[in-house]
Amino acid sequence: MATATSNEFIDGLADFWAHSKRSPVFRRPDEVGLEYEDVFFPSMDGVALDGWFIPAESDRLIIHNHFMPGNRYGYPGHMEGFTDFGGFEVSFLPAYRALHDAGYNVLCYDLRNHGLSGTGNGGTVGIGLLEYRDVIGSIRYAKSRPDTADMIPALLSVCLGCNSTIVAIDKHPEEFADIKALLGLQPISARAFIERAVEDKGIKGGVELFDDALHRRTGFHVDEQSPIEHAKSVQLPTLIAQVHDDVLTRPSDVQTIYDNIPATDKKLFWIEGTDQRFRGYNYFGERPELMLEWFDSHMK
Repeated sequence: MATATSNEFIDGLADFWAHSKRSPVFRRPDEVGLEYEDVFFPSMDGVALDGWFIPAESDRLIIHNHFMPGNRYGYPGHMEGFTDFGGFEVSFLPAYRALHDAGYNVLCYDLRNHGLSGTGNGGTVGIGLLEYRDVIGSIRYAKSRPDTADMIPALLSVCLGCNSTIVAIDKHPEEFADIKALLGLQPISARAFIERAVEDKGIKGGVELFDDALHRRTGFHVDEQSPIEHAKSVQLPTLIAQVHDDVLTRPSDVQTIYDNIPATDKKLFWIEGTDQRFRGYNYFGERPELMLEWFDSHMK
């Protein structure tokens, strides 16, 4: 039987999982010497999405899809009120700088219910089941701009952004006909995250309690919120990267997602030396070599 304390934990976790937490777009590209354009465009279903376009002298374009509860900038984990995931800052700006300097244009934006983008679906987060529409909106926007319409596109999709990308490919493969490659950083199944969370708290039957709490808030069940089955539709060249010892998930979950991807050109890369998931979000900003090698080899 659940105690009052465990019920409080489950309810708090379900509230976060159902609605995320808006974090400020705390930094801008000019802080790392990048010129940029503020942009906005509609999702597939009309939700207003806010972003940046960072131009480079090339015909190659990277579209970036971020994690929850971050945004296109990253996550101000060093600021009061946002220290729940390690207490350090995540910033994508160094990765954008590395991509720009290697000759890539970058389009990055805030998913619905995050950053400065609009509220969608009453503020409900679908862990990809709703946000896939934003990924498609960003691809359509890139095709609509005269200066980017003919560029060679690829995707850098992170956690929630990666789940959303995989769902989008499954639901609307035609939208990805021109996409050359995907780099997916830390996709996740809800069950793996919740199992680890309730184990750490010693809550027996915690997944079932969470499933009920999530369903009451969103109508979704925990096992729906996984890219595992959707991954069977991913034919794009795909690199999956993951912190191996991530305390917020299980290596087996990421391995299963990867194994289900039928693409013949695919790679799984384990990030070592940390057990903090959010350190993984900074990885390609700190060590861009693998990211650049992957895109360079697929965007000729």
